[in-house]
Amino acid sequence: MNTENIVIVLDHPDESRNVGAACRAMANSDIKTLRIVGKKEHYDVEKVHILAIHAAYIFDNAEFFDSITEATADCVMSAGTTRRRGQKRKGKLLFPEEFAEKAGEITGQAGDSNGGKVAIVFGNERSGLSDDQLFECTMGVTIPTSDDFGSLNLSHAVQILCYHMFRENHKTQAGYTPLTLERLDQTVNTIADDLQKIGFFKITGRPDMENFWRSILSRAALSEGEAQYLEKIFNKAAGLAGKSN
Repeated sequence: MNTENIVIVLDHPDESRNVGAACRAMANSDIKTLRIVGKKEHYDVEKVHILAIHAAYIFDNAEFFDSITEATADCVMSAGTTRRRGQKRKGKLLFPEEFAEKAGEITGQAGDSNGGKVAIVFGNERSGLSDDQLFECTMGVTIPTSDDFGSLNLSHAVQILCYHMFRENHKTQAGYTPLTLERLDQTVNTIADDLQKIGFFKITGRPDMENFWRSILSRAALSEGEAQYLEKIFNKAAGLAGKSN
């Protein structure tokens, strides 16, 4: 996903502080394009900046429009956020992760100039998006919440949707690269060699032991560093056992 093609649209937000908090939420996920349906003079810039902290530039660069239709005119797709379902509420509502996958297909990859823009539209804090406002969007997205207390703060809703865009952008980037089975077999072989050196089993018991370690370690999805550490432990144990004999 190219997060530069994600557009956050706030429709007549009431609270300047919520706008600032939304800017901060956007910056957390590398999303920087903010459009507001309303007038800039209706917002207290100082209050926006206090909550935005180092993301104040997002508000300073925001564009202002008279309608959702105008704010999303250059977008390929626009999703209105809502927790209410109904015949006039876009029918099927996607969950954030489902919408993020669709958005990823449209926005392209980072640095890709061929991708299209995707807008995520949020209503104001008191009433959300009306039926007419949601009608201006091409689809609906909903954040599952408690039936007893389903209302989310505007900035929290922005944070959740932006986070899913960010995760879609980084879903192929794991915190580490798990070992392939080919590499794992080297670790298993080292463990078996060291156990055999200290007389832990006879040669006939080695295949069962190797299968045991291969099964356990494959489920653990070891990193290269973890595999090397295990190998050092067994090598050292075998070395110490040899000295004591």
